[in-house]
Amino acid sequence: MKSWIKWIVTAAVVILVLWCLQRLVMPKYAKGIVEGAFIAEYYKDRPDHDVIFVGDCEVYENFTPVLLWQEYGINSYIRGSSQQTVWQSYYLVEDTFRYEKPDVVIFNVLSMEFDKPEDGGSNMEAYNRMTLEGMRWSMSKVKDIQASMVKGEKFLDYVFPILRYHSRITELTADDLKYCFKTEKVSHNGYYLRVDVKPAANVPGGRILSDYSFGENAYSYLDKMTKLCKENDVELILIKAPSLYPYWYPEWDAQMEEYAEKHGLEYINFLDLKEECGLDYTTDTYDAGLHLNLSGAEKTTRWLGEFLSTQKGLKDRRDDEKLSAEWKQKIEFYENAIEEQKKKYGITDFTGEYRKDEENS
Repeated sequence: MKSWIKWIVTAAVVILVLWCLQRLVMPKYAKGIVEGAFIAEYYKDRPDHDVIFVGDCEVYENFTPVLLWQEYGINSYIRGSSQQTVWQSYYLVEDTFRYEKPDVVIFNVLSMEFDKPEDGGSNMEAYNRMTLEGMRWSMSKVKDIQASMVKGEKFLDYVFPILRYHSRITELTADDLKYCFKTEKVSHNGYYLRVDVKPAANVPGGRILSDYSFGENAYSYLDKMTKLCKENDVELILIKAPSLYPYWYPEWDAQMEEYAEKHGLEYINFLDLKEECGLDYTTDTYDAGLHLNLSGAEKTTRWLGEFLSTQKGLKDRRDDEKLSAEWKQKIEFYENAIEEQKKKYGITDFTGEYRKDEENS
């Protein structure tokens, strides 16, 4: 009996040490490239959302849930991540439905350009991990990993990330120790806040493609998302965010319009709504047109909030005391972050008066 107890205690100690070491070497996404923390942060929020966004950086940088709440009483969350593919968006919707059934799911269609994992480029493994590692374990995550892995990746490396990150032991910083077991909140219900300005100029057009058709695999996952939402009585809305680059081809737009009409879905191309939203790409973008800053995100969000309220009948929930109390804390965090960034970038307002410093030059 003593021998068995000894072995059990030893095994427990070894497992604990390995787990702590794994936590130490895994990326923390607390500073710098914080986008890797976004997927995991969703689980810390109470699952009572009216709207869930899924998609790539074009959702988490171009729409702000805080303003949706402040002006329309719509409780929303962005489950976005860098280079998120359509199959990853599908499994995130599937994962979301394990916790809640929102009124609306909004999917950004830019990722339809990728038909298989390798299409995402040489950094696709890094993008995969920024999406997949933040998901809680479930069959949705298992299937997502299997659908997303590129050549050279191993499923076991996702089960035991220490196998992938063990070499970071020689690159550890003070932040790895500071955020080993607990990281600070970095997003605002999934929104990536930026207040600095870099005007859009010399935006490249699209190169000529040999085939403008979206791939069979991409369409199959969009079909799955459409079916899943309909089965759960959740409205799926397709959008194309107003980012100027990567280029959105008219041929791609036509395919999404046709798909939406065929399946009875709403498709909104915000590139066609630039004037209606009041977007000004000399002041409303922080990276020359790839993504909007806070000024631009507020403009697109106001248009969307009005649409969801008047056209889709989403209710104003600001009279919900519990929800309002939660949002009061979120708004305080949001406003503090805005003030911190204004100081960082020397911003005096959101109309283009900014200091052209090293970060936005």
